[in-house]
Amino acid sequence: MPTILGQNQYGKAENRVVKITRDGATHHIKDLNVSVALSGDMDEVHYSGSNANVLPTDTTKNTVYAFAKEHGIESAEQFGIHLARHFVTSQEPIHRARIRIEEYAWERIETSDANSKFIGADEVKHSFVRKGQETRLTQITYDGEKWEVVSGLKDLVVMNSTNSEFWGYVKDKYTTLQEAYDRILATQVSARWRFNWTDDEQRMPHWEKSYEQTRKHMLQAFAETYSLSLQQTLYQMGSRIINHRGEIDEVRFSLPNKHHFLVDLEPFGLKNDNEVYFAADRPYGLIEATILRDGCEARIPVDMTNL
Repeated sequence: MPTILGQNQYGKAENRVVKITRDGATHHIKDLNVSVALSGDMDEVHYSGSNANVLPTDTTKNTVYAFAKEHGIESAEQFGIHLARHFVTSQEPIHRARIRIEEYAWERIETSDANSKFIGADEVKHSFVRKGQETRLTQITYDGEKWEVVSGLKDLVVMNSTNSEFWGYVKDKYTTLQEAYDRILATQVSARWRFNWTDDEQRMPHWEKSYEQTRKHMLQAFAETYSLSLQQTLYQMGSRIINHRGEIDEVRFSLPNKHHFLVDLEPFGLKNDNEVYFAADRPYGLIEATILRDGCEARIPVDMTNL
């Protein structure tokens, strides 16, 4: 045979599942986009077309929905762990399962104090508005013995309107950028963090609390760092997470610099005292780096496009 089969996997991608938990009149929503990828003894299906070792992708889809009912969705991480364990332990040909989940957040709609014509406003506990901030992410990988959980977020837009400078950089004949001693610093955060929970003998993190606290420390570091570069701010964000969250060993950021340039108002006889800016969407500086706990190795891929 002139060719051989390399790495391969299969599964059902982007299963949209919404779970409503009804606690009396108070409802709770978990809104997930779940992708399943399975690998193992799959040579024959590629070489001869034999499906003897193939669990249909339609079955993996059905499993996602059935598990939402059977196990509930305590957190994206816990739900992914249930799925990965099931596929590896219930199907002998499957040696490795990777579950990727996006979670879309909802918050309750605040109602007025006045009573509605049809229902008391203080009784409305089932209406929500989709949060327009970040998308929460997690990837769970299981090989029957070891776990790897990498969580994170994307599309979290943040801005400091002052306390940021950029000067002292290398200049050559192509440099036109003026040094800035008071600028807007804004970025759209894409971040992933790897947990040091790797086997069932360890105490499992509290996934929901971990996400909330990690996000909090990340934002506080962004707000509290007097920035001389976006790189400096990135490092402070990652260091704050590592120093405050013992369950996390590695953080990787991809931070596009959302540039804001002062508009020249002098042609109109107006002085622009750091008040009016042009927000440029492209091209943009892209700052990326990994921050590690001392003694740990980097495992989060440098290219996080598909993570």
